[in-house]
Amino acid sequence: MKKLLKLASVSFASVLFLAGCSGGKEQSSGTYDENSKAEITWLNILHTASPPTDTVLDKMEEKTNTEIKFSWIPDASKEERINTALASDSLADIVTLTILENSSVRNALKSGMFWNVEDYLDEFPNLKEISEDVRVSASIEGKLYGIPFQKDLARNGVVLRKDWLDNLGLDVPKTVDELMEVSKAFTENDPDGNGKNDTTGFVDRNDLIYGAFKTLSSYYGTPNIWGMDENGDFIPEFESDGYVKTMDYMKELYKNGWINKDFAVTAKTDQQQSFAQGKAGIYIGALFDAKNLQTMATGIQDNMELALVNDMVSDSQPERAIWAANNGIGGLLAFPRSEVKDEAELKRILKFVNDLLDSEVYTLMTYGMEDVHYKLTDDGAYEIINQDLWTQEVQPFAASRPKESGYGLKDPNPIKALADEMIADNANYAVLNPAYSLESPTNTSQGSELQKIITDATYQYILGEIDLDGFKKAVKTWSDSGGNTIKEEYKAAYEQTK
Repeated sequence: MKKLLKLASVSFASVLFLAGCSGGKEQSSGTYDENSKAEITWLNILHTASPPTDTVLDKMEEKTNTEIKFSWIPDASKEERINTALASDSLADIVTLTILENSSVRNALKSGMFWNVEDYLDEFPNLKEISEDVRVSASIEGKLYGIPFQKDLARNGVVLRKDWLDNLGLDVPKTVDELMEVSKAFTENDPDGNGKNDTTGFVDRNDLIYGAFKTLSSYYGTPNIWGMDENGDFIPEFESDGYVKTMDYMKELYKNGWINKDFAVTAKTDQQQSFAQGKAGIYIGALFDAKNLQTMATGIQDNMELALVNDMVSDSQPERAIWAANNGIGGLLAFPRSEVKDEAELKRILKFVNDLLDSEVYTLMTYGMEDVHYKLTDDGAYEIINQDLWTQEVQPFAASRPKESGYGLKDPNPIKALADEMIADNANYAVLNPAYSLESPTNTSQGSELQKIITDATYQYILGEIDLDGFKKAVKTWSDSGGNTIKEEYKAAYEQTK
């Protein structure tokens, strides 16, 4: 079961379930024929240097009985280009929207510019499988204005130097206390055996979310950005005991030198380079980063062996828990009413999206064509055989998949395959954010500014520049400057969903 919070046993699906859904099924002015060949335009985001050739596209069209015309927007300029397209109504049958927090995007969705598709999903076998949690999380004011991009719910965990553990006669840690002891040993006991005092336990970066802090906070039972109690009151994560315990943990690491002293200003690339160069033995982040760390260590730490941990707990949180980034939502495939004129057209396009979720089409968009882009190894793994061709013809479609994983396709790299298994397992213990799809005007206008108060105070506490009273003073500043209003707005928005 995915977890909402520890403050109350509230079903996440009930957080935003609306009794009535305006914009539900409508009468069609045409006739829906699922077997008709459809011509579909798609305004999509391009994450590669150039658009794909037609090799894979031709196969996609064959499998889905469509003709697809893409209009590609470079990822670097997507916000500006999408805003312009929305303002000028220069859209397509399908519009990829990945920045749902953007005010122009949210306003366009709430304005009725796009179809509300919630009542149609159960008519299609693959779309029917989209969970209630995902539907709720992807909704805006209780209405689902597109097919959610389903991302892995919870990717994070701990990566350790297994060879260092073996050198020191240590077991793979399973609790935060054991991890602390490993960090001490990795710093003080010469884990690489070179006779020099040149290693630390942790190597971290200047990121309280995707670095070590937030994952550690899950192990202490901290809510995911927001928690909600039995009265429907919203409680920010930094007002929880788990958040303070995480700060204390990081403070202890810093005070004893068991983490890189410059972690607060270290970039991700530098963090990973330090690990790959054998300067540290504990990395907390996305579990699939282990593959990249191995690759980066080639020729430098060729004997490096890694252990991955996704089941760490603490005395205060004896049950597994791991935060879910954006509740597993990567955006929406939305269908503008200006382009999709009636229910019949909408259903045919939904049939197309449903077909994209078939395993055969998913494999095509992920790996390409067998014996052209990939081959199956003896143990059933999908191995890319022509990286340049795959990059040119397949990779641009990977970000267009409505679902990121869940098809059981095996990576040929053992550490990546293990990471994939653990990430899938994490979904069973994912902690969702109950406020993710709720509206708070104050958070929209002031949220980033207010969050900086807490981020600065968190770093100051860990670095020993302020004490707990100083941190609580920062929390009060946050509350008085708009935080309390955000709490009230989220509660009111939640009440409207009952």
